[in-house]
Amino acid sequence: MDIISETIKKMLLYFDGDVKRINHALKVYAFAKSIGELEGIPKEKLKILEAAAVLHDIGIKESEIKYSSSSAKYQQLEGPSAARAILKEFNLSKGFIDRISYLIGNHHTYDKIDDVDFQILIEADFLVNIFEDSIGEKQIKVIRKKYFKTITGTRYLDSLYSIQPDL
Repeated sequence: MDIISETIKKMLLYFDGDVKRINHALKVYAFAKSIGELEGIPKEKLKILEAAAVLHDIGIKESEIKYSSSSAKYQQLEGPSAARAILKEFNLSKGFIDRISYLIGNHHTYDKIDDVDFQILIEADFLVNIFEDSIGEKQIKVIRKKYFKTITGTRYLDSLYSIQPDL
């Protein structure tokens, strides 16, 4: 049994027909996996990153029910418990689940980035959000300068959005 494939299946069932959220999660997962592999992060950290990417917005559903909002602060508040409920069915270490929960609970709090897995999750989410939110070139350059740190993530951003960094 592959933990990531099972996590994707559970995320699909959890979002139950919310194609926009499911597609968003899968795109962030694909970028995160690719960046993580190309940056050469350790296997366990890569698995944590992949699971966190699949589940990073899992708190949205409960946020909309409880607060009538998908605001970042509510996603971060509700996401860890929703992720834990999904992940508890697997034989994962407490540290593994705790790290995934931390990433999900802080993925919009950029001053808490503490390791490469977190950095890559942020970059992957931005790569997708820039397109989905139709963010313009000027703002993309600000995001690039402020939030992109990995070589691979930066190359992807530049290639996807034809960004020529200001020198």
